[in-house]
Amino acid sequence: MTEKTLKVQGMSCGHCISSIEESVGQLAGIKTVKVHLEDGNVDVTFDPEKVDLKDITEIIENQGYDVA
Repeated sequence: MTEKTLKVQGMSCGHCISSIEESVGQLAGIKTVKVHLEDGNVDVTFDPEKVDLKDITEIIENQGYDVA
């Protein structure tokens, strides 16, 4: 398993948290995903043999957020 913290801009409310956690959590190979709204971070633990960090980033960006 690989753990990464992504810096995500544009998150401002509870809906942002649930939207990101739900959509990323549905990807195959995701173990955990946790949004830290106050820090602008998303912690994700995933199996790199099943899902790529690029796929995770795209899911978040497709919802209108910017991943730094």
